[in-house]
Amino acid sequence: MTETLVIANPAAGRGRALRVESKIVALFASHGHSAEFVHSLSSIDARETARRAATNGVKNVVALGGDGMFHYVAEGLLGTDSVAGFFPAGNGNDIAKGLGLPDDPVRAAKIFLQVAPRRVDVVRAHFSNGRTVHFVGTGGMGLDAEAAFQANTSFRNWPGALRYLAGALRTFSREPAFQLRAEIDGATWEGRCVLASVANGPSYGSGIRIAPDAKMNDGILNVVLIEEVGWLRLLHGLFILLSHRELHFDEVKRFRAKNVQLSPSRSMKVHGDGEDLGESPVEFEVLPGALWVKAP
Repeated sequence: MTETLVIANPAAGRGRALRVESKIVALFASHGHSAEFVHSLSSIDARETARRAATNGVKNVVALGGDGMFHYVAEGLLGTDSVAGFFPAGNGNDIAKGLGLPDDPVRAAKIFLQVAPRRVDVVRAHFSNGRTVHFVGTGGMGLDAEAAFQANTSFRNWPGALRYLAGALRTFSREPAFQLRAEIDGATWEGRCVLASVANGPSYGSGIRIAPDAKMNDGILNVVLIEEVGWLRLLHGLFILLSHRELHFDEVKRFRAKNVQLSPSRSMKVHGDGEDLGESPVEFEVLPGALWVKAP
């Protein structure tokens, strides 16, 4: 039986995944590691391919692509004993950073062959319509969710973090803030926000360090609420975040919790790992150690 299935996204990193695939094939062969490589047809195909592999007893299932690819592979493996791997070849690779993996997919493949599996936390998002989905890195609503949506649609051909910057500025010009009621481990917070982020990993949006202290194996979510700000304050904050530094504004409120319920004054997009998950209101819950991964 094949020991490892590698599911590649041919479009990741503008073809980067395809360009490195042969190098990883050769690396595995040189180590005598039995592996099969397939290309995903869609995000749903990646998730279902991962789930079938786990059901059939494949030991490791690896995502060769961006954070979105790992998101769907991980979702397919939840509740199984199969181990997830990640060879990052996307534009942001923030989940890889949170896992301690290098930004180079070939180097990540070398690490994969050397390390033992470990467990990491997963976030469950439950919506009022009964829909439940999961993510590994960071999610939320407001400026970041809308920016992620714009980055993956209108600005998808822009490089790196510029996609998210353009999306954030467009969103802020249309709907700058919203009224939010947040239940954070039973304690209530209310106010006007530009974003509400629930982080299992330290960064998103191609290196934006929204929750630098977040760890993927501590059983805790880092909640970041940014209160309403004006244009100049927003631009200053975006400059700091895009410089990969931490934001220390008074308008930034930080919490640590296991359960977070977000109820904004209007229906809003909710994202996780840069993917559109659904519409608010939403409840987030940490699932400690729910996923096996091969990472340092």
